[in-house]
Amino acid sequence: MQSENTQPVIAAKKLTRIYSLGYSEVAGINHLNFEIAAGELVVLKGESGSGKSTLLSLLAGLDRPTSGELTVADHNLTRASATDLTHFRREVVGMVFQSFNLMPTLNVLENACLPGLLAGKPFHDIKSKAMEFIDWLGLNSRLTHLPAQLSGGEMQRTAIARALINDPAIVLADEPTGNLDSRNGQVVIELLAELNRKGKQTVIIATHSTLADALATNKITLKDGMITDEIGSGARRCP
Repeated sequence: MQSENTQPVIAAKKLTRIYSLGYSEVAGINHLNFEIAAGELVVLKGESGSGKSTLLSLLAGLDRPTSGELTVADHNLTRASATDLTHFRREVVGMVFQSFNLMPTLNVLENACLPGLLAGKPFHDIKSKAMEFIDWLGLNSRLTHLPAQLSGGEMQRTAIARALINDPAIVLADEPTGNLDSRNGQVVIELLAELNRKGKQTVIIATHSTLADALATNKITLKDGMITDEIGSGARRCP
């Protein structure tokens, strides 16, 4: 458990995202107030349509709030320019998706290296780091395989390597076990938990599954775009 004095890595104040649907408006999330301390493993819960994916998109800098304030790893995402958000997505956060989102024409090593190369880092350094992750993730024998030649578990482990290549402060996982069987799903969750424990990265997992519950340091539950009374000690409500 993180100390109450720990500087939060994520702080949201009255965070709101409104979507226009024809003549009506729908709140994806509505006036969220919370803080998450650095080094937490947070499970984000809620039924479909509760706001989990909306919140992850905002935390990842993929979307902008309609109103409110959002600071992630000292980056004010409410006021960030498009250039700032591009840098933020490449350098500060790593994303793991339910559908893997691997480049189909790139092999395992190339997929893992891609974000580092897009960030302009030296190829030798990025390749060396990718090889370390690939070894840790047990993918050495699949190094030159394309995504179509991999199992679902292997694709998701490749996606984890890609998410980690730029040493992100925060790893966001959106239903990372959704397309996996229970065995591979457990493996992926345990890898994310190990990353959190050993690498000290803050990990946020949005999931319907209960696989991560026992490993999480705290939980945020959303319903109709708002936080319910269930909230962990590391994800503190703000006044």
